[in-house]
Amino acid sequence: MSDENDTVKPDDDDPREIDPRLLEILICPKTRGPLSYDRARCELVSKRAKLAYPIRRGVPIMLPDEARKLD
Repeated sequence: MSDENDTVKPDDDDPREIDPRLLEILICPKTRGPLSYDRARCELVSKRAKLAYPIRRGVPIMLPDEARKLD
């Protein structure tokens, strides 16, 4: 049975999918700025902070210490 409040992954078959409603409310914890979704790398990218936050099993890991630094 599916729960309507499950906003992490709309499609269990594709771990790269993330609910668009979740993307609308998430912000970079470091800059409080917007994030973009990199589907190929399964990351949320903060251009301002130059960090890419991983998404693991459909859950965004919004910790700067876990983020990949961008060049």
